[in-house]
Amino acid sequence: MTDITKSVELLSPVGDMERLNTAINFGADAVYLAGQEFGMRTSPSNFSQDELSKAVAFAHSKNVRVYLTCNTVPHNDELARLPEFLQFAQNSGVDAFIIADFGVMAMAKKYAPNVDIHMSTQAGIANFASANELYNMGVKRVVLARELNLTEITEIRAKTPKELEIEAFVHGAMCVSFSGRCLLSSYLTGRDANRGDCAQPCRWEYALVESKRPGQYMPISEDQSGSYILNSKDMCMIEHIPELVKAGVNSLKIEGRAKSAYYVAVVTNAYRRAIDEYLQNPDGKVSPWIVEELNKISHREYSTGFYFGTEPGQVYSNGGDVRDYDVIAICEEFADGVATLSQRNRFFKGDTADVLEAGNQPYSVALNDIYDKDWNPIETAPHAMMTVFVKTDHSIAKGAILRREREQN
Repeated sequence: MTDITKSVELLSPVGDMERLNTAINFGADAVYLAGQEFGMRTSPSNFSQDELSKAVAFAHSKNVRVYLTCNTVPHNDELARLPEFLQFAQNSGVDAFIIADFGVMAMAKKYAPNVDIHMSTQAGIANFASANELYNMGVKRVVLARELNLTEITEIRAKTPKELEIEAFVHGAMCVSFSGRCLLSSYLTGRDANRGDCAQPCRWEYALVESKRPGQYMPISEDQSGSYILNSKDMCMIEHIPELVKAGVNSLKIEGRAKSAYYVAVVTNAYRRAIDEYLQNPDGKVSPWIVEELNKISHREYSTGFYFGTEPGQVYSNGGDVRDYDVIAICEEFADGVATLSQRNRFFKGDTADVLEAGNQPYSVALNDIYDKDWNPIETAPHAMMTVFVKTDHSIAKGAILRREREQN
């Protein structure tokens, strides 16, 4: 087994403290997150200065690394606030900055010289010459452009110093623009995607209207000539970790800082287990249940991106997600045959819950005996966050996520 195989990193997205705890609990080696400014996702709550310090301290206590996104393309009026931001981040102990802009990189080297620099995918690093030049400029890691195939990544690895780390996305939403550099949101909504405020107009439903036929909307669809729809499929490489590692990828990155804690839990757990299985048996195939887990989150149709030399494709029938499971409760405690649950979505007596625990294969539990907080038998748990007691012979771990499969129409 090569050194790179031993050092493969699972990198998970976190948008707040809840998702940080979730990522760590479900097996992330490292997390990436943002402060209140200069990060490419403004929709998550992100981390205040006080929260950032606490997040780093907690992550480090669990031997988990923290990478801070500074990957917007700031304008002149924003630069004055950057030195203080960088200095505070360094004092907080973050392990690396994820940077897309060369000016920001220069300021990071000046004001936070003890923090490693990871060059963002938005820098469009698609060849070994760029990777080598960035290494010469002091970059420790390159996050490769998502448009590369495995053969190209293999060549980049072969023609760059072994000390230069390579990171690549393995799961999550794909951007229709090159490495995330898009102006569509700015044009249509005034929200700048390159400064963290993308409205995701690529996911909208579009139709054509001809100038002499106002009000007659013609839906756009795909035919043999191609597609005009911008809604790309999601990436999923859960069955191809051996190929990624053999190509030279050090860090496997999950997209989704704006996604829910449930998404972080499921995807982190699946890739953790898949990586561990690979390390134990590099020639084996990932267990089917791990692959199936990724169908239990909201997602668009999956593809393998550009990794195998084919285009990832688009979802042109609709812009919505596939969602086959709902989270119904979180286990707060288990003792003496009773699980204390905090309700998240309505469920009924007689339902069967699919239970996800960190590091374990999911299992089923019948919810045949359910009670309210006063121990009155109930037929349904209709209220969000209500306490529900469930009698069961199966010991359910604290923090376990209980899910229910949706009925198919």
